[in-house]
Amino acid sequence: MSQKKIDKDNLPKHVAVIMDGNGRWAKKKGLRREFGHKAGRKAVKKIIESCVELNIKHLTLYAFSVENWNRPKIEIDLLMQLLLLSLKDELNNLNKNNIKFNTIGDIGKMPKKIFDYLIKVKKETKNNTKLTLTLALSYGGRNEIIDAVRNISMKVKNNIISLKKIDESVINDHLYTRHYPDVDLLIRTSGEKRISNFLLWQIAYAELYFTAKLWPDFNKKDLFKAIISYQNRERRFGKTSEQIK
Repeated sequence: MSQKKIDKDNLPKHVAVIMDGNGRWAKKKGLRREFGHKAGRKAVKKIIESCVELNIKHLTLYAFSVENWNRPKIEIDLLMQLLLLSLKDELNNLNKNNIKFNTIGDIGKMPKKIFDYLIKVKKETKNNTKLTLTLALSYGGRNEIIDAVRNISMKVKNNIISLKKIDESVINDHLYTRHYPDVDLLIRTSGEKRISNFLLWQIAYAELYFTAKLWPDFNKKDLFKAIISYQNRERRFGKTSEQIK
C-alpha cells in the first residue's frame, strides 16, 4: 500500500493503539510468551517511525494496564525488563528523531529503577517537537477519571473552582492527557473489539479501527491502511451530513 493514497491534509492529530496479541503470536509459533513481547517491541519501533514519517503529532500506546499487575510475576518481571531495555536503547533515537517522550498512569508503582529512567527520558526529550510519544503505564481509564473527580472536588471544597463552572474543559484540565488533543483514531490489534479501560474520556468521538493482525505482525502498511480507513469516514460530531458538507 502506497503512502501516496494517504491525504496529508486529513491526518489524525492523535493516534492511540491497544497493542494486543503478543502472547497469542508466540503461542501460534510454539514459542514462550516472552518471544511475543520481544517481537512486539520491534513492532512498536516500526509504528513510531511511521508516525514520524507521516508527521502525526501524538501517538499513545497502551503498554501496561492497571489490570496487567494481576499477571504472573515472571511475566511482569519480563515486561519490566523489556521496558527498561527499550528506554535505554531508544533514548538517542528519540532525540535524533525529535520525539518527546511522556507517560500516563500511576508510574509510581513501577520498579524504582524503571521509574527513575522514565523520568530521565522525559527530561531529556522534553523540548522535542516532531512527535509526542506517550506510553500508558499502570494505566486505567476509570482510575484517571476518579483522580480527576477527586482533584476537582478538592478544588471546589477549597473554593478554587466554582461548582457551576465545571464543564468539559475543566475535566479535560484534570486528566492525565490535559495537554493533548482528543484521540482521533483508536487502533486495536488481534481481532478483539473492546476498549479495555483505555482513554475512556478522550475517545468519545474517536474513529475505532479493529484488525485481526496480532501486534507483532502489525507494520507500516497496516498503519497506513488504518489511516486510510479513518480518512474515508465522515466525522460528523453530532451534526448531519448536510451540515458537514
